[in-house]
Amino acid sequence: MTLLVLGILLFLGIHLARVLAPGLRVSVIERFGKGAWMGLYSIASLLGLCLIIYGFGEARAVTGMLYNPPVFLRHIALFLMLVAFICLAAGFLPAGHIAVALKHPQVLSIKIWALAHLLANGETSSVLLFGSFLAWAVIMRISLKRRERAGEKVLPVFRSARFDVIAVAVGCGAYLLFLLKLHEWLIGVAPIVMG
Repeated sequence: MTLLVLGILLFLGIHLARVLAPGLRVSVIERFGKGAWMGLYSIASLLGLCLIIYGFGEARAVTGMLYNPPVFLRHIALFLMLVAFICLAAGFLPAGHIAVALKHPQVLSIKIWALAHLLANGETSSVLLFGSFLAWAVIMRISLKRRERAGEKVLPVFRSARFDVIAVAVGCGAYLLFLLKLHEWLIGVAPIVMG
């Protein structure tokens, strides 16, 4: 469980640097250049992600259950994941109506992803992992709202409704890939049991 905790702290810590230590990013960029900050950010993110993946695999084998979710919550989680994939796709594309309405679709997709997994998984390691990411997404949303009120341009600007169609198509396609194959291949757990 130690590696999982370290990975979460490193990965989410670097992603909260602007919130927790607002001057850190600016001072590193001023002193060493933007490339140095991007390098540090990338290395810390990658190392944290590797620790999370490895640590989660280890922790799953030894941690117990905090709660046993009823089966119907798994069905809700499957639907929520479809929504999360569409939100994520909308966040990577130029803004359509979806991105403008959601304001921060990538952060919302993380919230939905984490909540869906908390509904379907009651293991201690899962609750720690997904609860941490849900807390991170809530903190990020509050931070983005404050930056917006301070006059910083953080909201997407509408470009075209065609990006909504693309977001739905890409989100549904990615969802089906994960549902039918990638989740089991990458995570080792099939979200649905076929046959």
